[in-house]
Amino acid sequence: MVNSSLKPTFLRDARAPARCALITGATGGIGEAFARTLPPETSLVLTGRDAAKLDAMGETFLGRATTVVADLATAEGIETVAQAAEAAGCDLLINNAGIGKSGNFLDVPLADQVATVRVDVEAFLALTHRIVPGMLARAERDGTRAGLINVASSLAFLPVPTLATYAAAKAFMLSFTESFAAEMGDRAIDVLVACPGATRTAFADRAGYRGRTMPGAMSPDKVAAATLAALGRQSTVVIGPASAAAFAPVALARSAFGKAFVRANRVLERIRDD
Repeated sequence: MVNSSLKPTFLRDARAPARCALITGATGGIGEAFARTLPPETSLVLTGRDAAKLDAMGETFLGRATTVVADLATAEGIETVAQAAEAAGCDLLINNAGIGKSGNFLDVPLADQVATVRVDVEAFLALTHRIVPGMLARAERDGTRAGLINVASSLAFLPVPTLATYAAAKAFMLSFTESFAAEMGDRAIDVLVACPGATRTAFADRAGYRGRTMPGAMSPDKVAAATLAALGRQSTVVIGPASAAAFAPVALARSAFGKAFVRANRVLERIRDD
């Protein structure tokens, strides 16, 4: 019998709920929506910088959630979160934390630009590299599947003046996750990058767009539900009607290229070995 965790996507049964999920950026917006949307049998490790909000979430998810106050712009914060995830035996990692400042690049302080890169790029890379090997080992031992969700943005497909560093960071996340998904194609892990369009979160205010309404913005709960539904079925999900119409065909082509590249590389390796 073929191990169900290694079957092609279209032959797999419905994905079993995760035993434990780490959610970064969990104190609001899409991160908080993931916590609400995951089934009650999934225990939670919730992390963010807002201690008061995390305390409140700990009460909301009493008996189910571990909360970790950490700044992912620092090595200490990343280490604290990684240790908590490993101690909990997480089998789903949701890299959702993200920051950004709006304005022409030269008008935004360099410290803010560097902080964006640290949180939006370095942190998710470090957590993926640190946590995924243990998740994989447990999944392959138990005949289950681990999961990795990286929350990017539909802006990842475009150059975005006044959000240049943020958009570039999300483009990095998109490209990395597409490549990593192809590399992990025959391993016991589902890898997904989510690219939502405009979403009703506090990001716009924090980025400097105070008082501006994003037309057609989706609820965070819709984004979280669509993302979790796509895990194990595809490697990129573009959420929102306008974004999906514009970028889903591009995402499909990019994913196909990544898979073809891996197959071609393995053929070449076999030829060299012979």
